[in-house]
Amino acid sequence: MEMAYKKKQMQKIFIYAVLVLCAIVVIYPFFYMVMNSFKTGPEIQHNPTALPQGLSFAGYTGMFDTLNVPLLFFNTTLVAGILTLLNTFISAMVAYGIVKTDVPGKKILFRIILASMMIPGILLTIPTYMMMYSWDWINTYRVLIFPGSVSAYNIFLVIQFMKQVDDAYLEAARIDGAGEWDIFCKIVLPMCKPVLATVFILAFMGAWNDLFGPLLYIRDKSLWTLQLGLYRFNTSTPGTYLEQIYAAMTFITIPVVIVFLFLQKNFIKAFTGIGLK
Repeated sequence: MEMAYKKKQMQKIFIYAVLVLCAIVVIYPFFYMVMNSFKTGPEIQHNPTALPQGLSFAGYTGMFDTLNVPLLFFNTTLVAGILTLLNTFISAMVAYGIVKTDVPGKKILFRIILASMMIPGILLTIPTYMMMYSWDWINTYRVLIFPGSVSAYNIFLVIQFMKQVDDAYLEAARIDGAGEWDIFCKIVLPMCKPVLATVFILAFMGAWNDLFGPLLYIRDKSLWTLQLGLYRFNTSTPGTYLEQIYAAMTFITIPVVIVFLFLQKNFIKAFTGIGLK
């Protein structure tokens, strides 16, 4: 009995040790970035892994002096906010149509969605650019918002969760005279909050951190996003203004961390169906 207890305790210690090690691996890059954002440029060059000798806010003040942060932040928030809301809502609507309605051809549509997930996105870069150019969407907000408002993976994720919603609730609502729109908005969406929050996080993180899209499509500085602005600044003066670069990276990361911390509890619910119980 005592040997079994000791063996169980050793297993717990081993599991916690592995978890702590994984946490350190994940957290250290973020800690490294924040730590260097409070150093001066020469200190970063000579002691990048050491703790700062004293807190310096030169990187943050210089960042606001060098970059048009309010405009970049506004552009990024506008694009990421609209794209995230559209992506979440469209994913829910498509999933509802496939899982809970008798739409003709829904099985074929579901197979097309699955097949599209197997195609590397980079292969569609040239045809997508040509299509955006022919529509005169280059150098506009539209080219950053609408192509990313549909995600096959997010639709698939919502479909798997929505399958767990009991059809009895929907049938009871239909018997009471509720329309499909009311059923979707008032019954299905509230029951799918965990997976919708997960989709919201994934879509927001993808839109906020997107560099390839703005770099490919945006020409006017007034439409630059934070990622593109930081990239242009870093490549224009390589090896200099390190404190400003680290400060800008930290500043850009904060909104993503905040959104994740507020909604991360829904990840477990989304993949286990806890939110339906």
